[in-house]
Amino acid sequence: MRKKQSKKRPMLPDPKFNDQLVTRFVNNLMLHGKKSTAYNLFYDAIGIVDKRKQNEEKTAIEVWKDALSNVMPHVEVRSRRIGGATFQIPMQIRPDRKVSLAIKWLIGFARKRNEKSMSEKLANEILSAFKEEGAAVKKRVDTHKMAEANKAFSHFRF
Repeated sequence: MRKKQSKKRPMLPDPKFNDQLVTRFVNNLMLHGKKSTAYNLFYDAIGIVDKRKQNEEKTAIEVWKDALSNVMPHVEVRSRRIGGATFQIPMQIRPDRKVSLAIKWLIGFARKRNEKSMSEKLANEILSAFKEEGAAVKKRVDTHKMAEANKAFSHFRF
């Protein structure tokens, strides 16, 4: 590398739950720099999750964290060119990348849902991910299946 790697900036926790992971989620949810709108969407979605959840001993934020951990992949495939052929090589994922992928998948598949408002879409995607169903969990399962199918090429790791 020509330049030194940039330092990780500390992230301020969100005002309501005092959690840095919520801030990270809201930063990914935000469009066009509208952070207050993104916070309102997230808090509304958490309110909907709180009303609809069946598990009474868990709070809505714990349901959201469990949904996020259900979406997190553990392995992924990376393309590597060896001798004119491109191989899909399964590799372990760094912990911060696991969280990033889970957040992106949860938000992306929530946006594609067919409910009225974004907060409803997000709440329903969170609830379905908590029950280990829905599009975001399917994406994780597909990623794991692809890594399992290409396990034979794991000796090409770099």
